[in-house]
Amino acid sequence: MQGTERRRDGDKNPRTTQVRPRSARQQNTPRAAGARLAMLLMLGWLALLAWGAWAQRLPLWLLAAVAGLNLVTFFAYALDKSAAQRGAWRTPEQTLHLLALLGGWPAAWWAQQWLRHKSRKQAFRSAYWGTVLLHSAGLGVVVWRPDLLLYL
Repeated sequence: MQGTERRRDGDKNPRTTQVRPRSARQQNTPRAAGARLAMLLMLGWLALLAWGAWAQRLPLWLLAAVAGLNLVTFFAYALDKSAAQRGAWRTPEQTLHLLALLGGWPAAWWAQQWLRHKSRKQAFRSAYWGTVLLHSAGLGVVVWRPDLLLYL
């Protein structure tokens, strides 16, 4: 499929100025690069969780808790977007960040993309990626040293 850019000339008639494959346009954007990075991080995160459970370094209840937390996180974003559109009470950003930090960051990313919520505010996005890094580092430590789970 090809994309075109249409402009009007001096007579207000539309004319095509550029034609190139739509996929080539989309693949070179910073947004597409960020999506690829997020997908790679999610795959690595899932692999680490799966390996941790397989190697009995993570309890199975933790996997169930993370799955549930991701559902809660996605719905928290959806409710916040709905509240924003209605002008109702909003979920505090700190709550959304806490959910991401505890392990709901993949659902938070999907919610930002699918719902187009909290996807433009740079300060929020920077804090979000900080929570992803902190969570990933914490998960790595817990998988490496499962005895640390006893202190939670």
